[in-house]
Amino acid sequence: MSEISFDGRVAIVTGAGGGLGRSHALFLASRGAKVVVNDLGGSVDGKGSDEAAAQKVVDEIAAAGGEAVASFDGVDTAEGGEKIVKTALDAFGKVDVVINNAGILRDVSFHKMTHDQWDAVMNVHLNGTYYVSKAAWNHMREAGYGRIVNTTSAAGLYGNFGQANYAAAKLGIVGLSKTLAQEGHKKGIRCNVIAPVARSRMTETILDEATLSKLEPKLVTPLVAYLASERCDDNGQVYAVGGGYVSRVAVVEGSGTFFGGGDLTPEQVAESWAHINDLEGAKPFANAMEAVQVALAKATGKA
Repeated sequence: MSEISFDGRVAIVTGAGGGLGRSHALFLASRGAKVVVNDLGGSVDGKGSDEAAAQKVVDEIAAAGGEAVASFDGVDTAEGGEKIVKTALDAFGKVDVVINNAGILRDVSFHKMTHDQWDAVMNVHLNGTYYVSKAAWNHMREAGYGRIVNTTSAAGLYGNFGQANYAAAKLGIVGLSKTLAQEGHKKGIRCNVIAPVARSRMTETILDEATLSKLEPKLVTPLVAYLASERCDDNGQVYAVGGGYVSRVAVVEGSGTFFGGGDLTPEQVAESWAHINDLEGAKPFANAMEAVQVALAKATGKA
């Protein structure tokens, strides 16, 4: 099989000053991409800024013979997203790939969470993914090509104690991505999502070194590179990845229980509860309308 190349492609990687983003940026550049290395350079909770992080990665790429420019804009505003994309356009004339990786944490149990803690995480993760993707979207549509790789997490897919803000934002990214996949398909745009587990500032405080040593970012980046490549035509999918493990993740729906027309009581629901919860034979749907059509077919007796 021929090597996957990014020759002639321009990629934006947010949160690329360290961890996963740095790994993605270095790898894409090593395969020929011209890269915008974006990082505000703030702390893990999103405070402060430092241009050194992004510039250091740019220097690493240049030293290895690649091409890159730094962007120090935050992803948490529409203006920031537009500036990041403008950096790509000014430096390289186009944008082919967007990897939305930037993130922060403001972990706290829900009863103690402040509106500021909620908003800060939502603005970087969900809104940041929206702002950068939105700024690049029409350029990709006009070019008839684009690859967007967004970042969710196990917390978003399954929930996690003390991370209501983070989990909500991360699952929101899945819904956004699935919609972009459908809207961009005819224009040659593909949008997929990863749920990574890797060594980063976010995991170094909760995992021991023995575990972290098996979760290097370089074990996540190959999946990202494939999803960001011309070779990948999959769209709207979610993949768990980390430590050498890769698996598709899907929302599925069971066969359910049809009660027929007429009145339905809570007692009937209770009596059928075990069957309602049975996921044997469950399957994913390609889009919302496909799922709704199944329910309508049962309701109208056409199933």
